[in-house]
Amino acid sequence: MSATASDKVDLLRQRVRDIVGPDGVIDSPVDLVVYECDGYTLEKQRPDLVAFPRNTEQVRQLILLCNELDVPFMPRGAGTSLAGGTVPVAGGLVICFSRMNRILEINLRDRYAVVEPGVVNLWITNRLRGTGYHYAPDPSSQGACTIGGNVATNSGGPHTLKYGVTVNHVLGLTAVLPDGTAITTGGKTEDNPGYDLTGLLVGSEGTLAIVTEVIVRITRDPESYRTLLGVFDSIEDATNTISDIIGAGIVPAALEMMDRPIIRAVEEAFHFGFPLDAEAVLIIEVDGLEVGLDREVDRILELCRKNRAREVRRARDDAERAALWKSRKQAFGAIGRLASSYCTQDGVVPRTALPHMLRFISEVSKRHDVPIANVFHAGDGNIHPILLFDERDQDQVQRVLKASREILEECIRLGGSVTGEHGIGVEKINFMPKLFSPEDLAVMVAVHDLFNPDSRLSPGKMLPIGVRCLEPTHPGRRAPV
Repeated sequence: MSATASDKVDLLRQRVRDIVGPDGVIDSPVDLVVYECDGYTLEKQRPDLVAFPRNTEQVRQLILLCNELDVPFMPRGAGTSLAGGTVPVAGGLVICFSRMNRILEINLRDRYAVVEPGVVNLWITNRLRGTGYHYAPDPSSQGACTIGGNVATNSGGPHTLKYGVTVNHVLGLTAVLPDGTAITTGGKTEDNPGYDLTGLLVGSEGTLAIVTEVIVRITRDPESYRTLLGVFDSIEDATNTISDIIGAGIVPAALEMMDRPIIRAVEEAFHFGFPLDAEAVLIIEVDGLEVGLDREVDRILELCRKNRAREVRRARDDAERAALWKSRKQAFGAIGRLASSYCTQDGVVPRTALPHMLRFISEVSKRHDVPIANVFHAGDGNIHPILLFDERDQDQVQRVLKASREILEECIRLGGSVTGEHGIGVEKINFMPKLFSPEDLAVMVAVHDLFNPDSRLSPGKMLPIGVRCLEPTHPGRRAPV
């Protein structure tokens, strides 16, 4: 590192400590390794410093400092991103929200909660347990992921098929713009006048502002529910069942699929009783008023039988339902039983294209000699092929990257998208020109530059517009910018 860059980092360290206190900074190389990547481990870059603010004013002061010193900066929550969304590709300062983790207000009468960005998703529902309400967006990582990260990527989850993704449950935000200006958007009531800045910031992946407070909508618990497990001897039969259920006008609360490799890993981990010889299972949940639910279940059973389901089991009680959902939501953790490393893709295709897409994934797996397991939000066509490999073997890494590219390109060809909930991050920047026209991208870049003209905030993310580095020789990412 040059003397000039070293001096800048020293000054940054001293000034950050003045803002957040000596115990609010991480700067040792060993500790900084934790922050060099997130759940997407193929991209790595250490920040120069990590700060832990406790309130919006401290965030604002940190941003003003970075502008004064011309240092790139970016927010980070729990680091569960699967697309490199929290990789500090330009070094600089990471603003981590581990200490801004309070639920500030819950209002059952008006059905909202006010939370800080470091609040873990599941904490809201746990706090609401017994009140008759819950927070609907439920990513599979909800026991670890934070609301700030959910807002950044517009996260989904199994139950968002019926209830919608994060943007449908955010009423308002407090955020700090890249110039240090604190703003509020939306509010505690519906349909605020003016431009929908809340909708603009949700899903912007931390490239337009840093969110420091979120007003979330809370949802009344359904009166009743039925949870089913359909067992199939072919993936095609399972995917055809998915299309038939939606085509029949039934909107399940959740409709999830797991294939044989995932079934095996999950069964070894949780011993739920999954059939190890099945090619696929569907988890189907319907909820709502007690009256009419059994009729809906009967129709689903009819469609499962039509598509040659071997059997359909029904959760007998709340404990069995909880065990089934635990198995599904912790499926990614169970993948460690299959390989030392994995890369999860996040494409979206029309539901009717699922049979073709899964056949295509199987062909890609064979062509590149990369084992691929599948567990995904089948009801909305959001696939999550999990590519298994050993990160220490560069040949395997290259084959995984090629296979991933082919899968996402096929999603685009089918009229889908390269992400349903994980975001673009650094992983999928090169797909943006394939997904959008030059005119579309030009509008996005114009919006970006209006908020973030110097690209100091979260450089190298989401849009293919380059990276500014604190130190040009900073060891960094492997993918081209």
